[in-house]
Amino acid sequence: MAEKEVVLMKGNEAIAHAAIRCGADGYFGYPITPQSEVIETLAELKPWETTGMVVLQAESEVASINMIYGGAGAGKKVLTSSSSPGVALMQEGIAYMAGAELPGVFVNVQRGGPGLGTIQPSQSDYFQATRGGGNGDYYVITLAPNSVQEMADFVDLAFELAFKYRNPAMILSDGVIGQMMEKVVLPPFKPRRTEEEILKECPWATTGRTKDRKPNIITSLELTSEVMEQRNLHLQEKYQQIRDNEVRFETMNLDEEDDYMIVAFGSAARIAEKAMELAKEEGMKVGLFRPITLWPFPEKEIAAAAKGKKGVLVVEINAGQMVEDVRLSVNGAVPVAHFGRLGGIVPEPDEIVKALKEKF
Repeated sequence: MAEKEVVLMKGNEAIAHAAIRCGADGYFGYPITPQSEVIETLAELKPWETTGMVVLQAESEVASINMIYGGAGAGKKVLTSSSSPGVALMQEGIAYMAGAELPGVFVNVQRGGPGLGTIQPSQSDYFQATRGGGNGDYYVITLAPNSVQEMADFVDLAFELAFKYRNPAMILSDGVIGQMMEKVVLPPFKPRRTEEEILKECPWATTGRTKDRKPNIITSLELTSEVMEQRNLHLQEKYQQIRDNEVRFETMNLDEEDDYMIVAFGSAARIAEKAMELAKEEGMKVGLFRPITLWPFPEKEIAAAAKGKKGVLVVEINAGQMVEDVRLSVNGAVPVAHFGRLGGIVPEPDEIVKALKEKF
C-alpha cells in the first residue's frame, strides 16, 4: 500500500484541494477575506485542465449562489465558499435550494460582524447557519471543523450528506482554521460522475427528457396551500431523519467524575482543550464536549454528558449563540454559563480557566 501524502497547507487551501479530489463538478464563488485562498488555490490548480471541473468567479455572492442552484438542479456536485457578509447575501438562494430539495455545499470562513465588521475570526454566524438564515421552515446540515484535516475531510462528507438527503450542507469554519497552516492528509482522488451515473443516482435532476422519462421540473414554488403544507410536512420528516441518523460529536477527557464540562466547537474547541489541561493542573476536574454537527445538534448526548456536573461552560467566539442550544439540551438540570470574546478577538486558554472559576 502506498504511503499517504502529508502536506502543509492552510485550511482554505485544503478546501480547494479536497473539492477537486472528491470529484466536484463546479465551484462558483466570489473573493472575500478571510476565505479568498479557496478560489485562488483553485485558480492555481486549474482543475478544468485535469478533471474538467468548472471554476468560475461570479460577479457577486448573489450570482454565485444562483449558479450553485442551477448546477445542483442538474445533479452536479457544486460548491461555493465565502465569509460572513457574503454568506448573508446567499441566504435567499439557500432557502430556495432547501425548498426545492437540492444538494449543494457551502463553506463559510467566518469573520466578525455585524455588517462588514472585521476581517478577524469569529463564530457569530452560528444562528445564521443552524436556524436557516433565509425564509421558511428549513434547516441546513452544518459541520464545524476544528483543524485543517477536518477542512479537507468535511468537503466529501458534506457532499455525501447533501446528496443523501437532497439538502444544502454547510461547512462552518472561521478565520482561524481557514488561515492557519497544519499538516494534512488529502483525500484520494474520485473521478467525476458520468452523465449516465448522474441519471441513475439523481432521477430528480433536470438533465432533460430521455426515452425512459419525462423532463423534471424543480421549483420551491407551490400556490396551493394544501399541497405546500404537505411539502413542508415532508421536509420536516426528512429533517427528523437527519436528526436521528447524522449527529456527530467528540469528547475529550470527559468522565462522570468531572465537576465541570466545557462545550465548544471549531477553533474555540482547540483553545478550550488547552484550557481544560490548565484547569486540571490546578486540580479542577474538567472535560470537553465538541459538537461536530451544529445542526443536527447533539442535544441528547450533551444532556447525558452534563448529568451530575456542577456547571457547563460554553466557550464561543461570539456574544453567546450555541449556549442557547446547550441550555435547551440540559433543560435546567445543570447551571450553564457562557464565555466569549467579540470583535475578532480570540480567547486565551487562561481566560477560560478564569471564567470557570468565576461563573460557578
